[in-house]
Amino acid sequence: MCGRARGCSIGVMHVIVVGCGRTGAGLAVELTSAGHTVAIIDKLPRAFRRLPADWPGQRIAGFGFDRDHLEEAGAKRADALAAVTSGDNSNILCARIARETYEIPNVVARIYDSRRAEIFQRLGIPTVPTVPWTIDHVLRRILPERAVTEWSDSTGRLHLIEQPLPRAWEGRPLPPAALHGDGIRVVAVTRAGLPTVDVGDLVGQEGDVLHLVVTHDVEGKLETLFPGESLVAGSEDGGNQG
Repeated sequence: MCGRARGCSIGVMHVIVVGCGRTGAGLAVELTSAGHTVAIIDKLPRAFRRLPADWPGQRIAGFGFDRDHLEEAGAKRADALAAVTSGDNSNILCARIARETYEIPNVVARIYDSRRAEIFQRLGIPTVPTVPWTIDHVLRRILPERAVTEWSDSTGRLHLIEQPLPRAWEGRPLPPAALHGDGIRVVAVTRAGLPTVDVGDLVGQEGDVLHLVVTHDVEGKLETLFPGESLVAGSEDGGNQG
């Protein structure tokens, strides 16, 4: 952890990953490679064999819903937690404890049952599906203000970008005045897992995701609005499936 407010978007984050399957191990490796600190929890010590021998994070044999194990993993100072075990119930329980007991600001749970996923998204717990690009989806949810180019036209001059709402814009009318102008439009907002294109009367809330259409020549403006991110970039390909 660096000297900064817990949960802010700049600097090194401390992340807890629960579940060391293919998704959890891949996520842990990507996060440490990006310079973040990581503790990973799994009930089976042999699951840690999926990690490289020189992986620098903390391995904890235990349960992600056990408070002692969570605190050993640094829950009281964590910026994010990803629950990506093979069990929906375990993932949801872990995510709720992380959010409600430890007030970890960025929490995501992998859910196999799509009916449950919608319910928990409405409760404010982001979920990710069990698809080949799960790692990318988890990273989008636990790294604050991480923008991703969802689509580019054939000329490479027009892009659709998914951008989490910055904390400074919460409680303000949408779309933000800063996003008015040539070459940039807010075309939709996703809130509690539900997208809407009727954004004119919305007020920004924690967890909102903006969907922007931008032209290639506004990258400098976007970098000013969302510092520290390269926003207009190539679309991401898939990660590993856990």
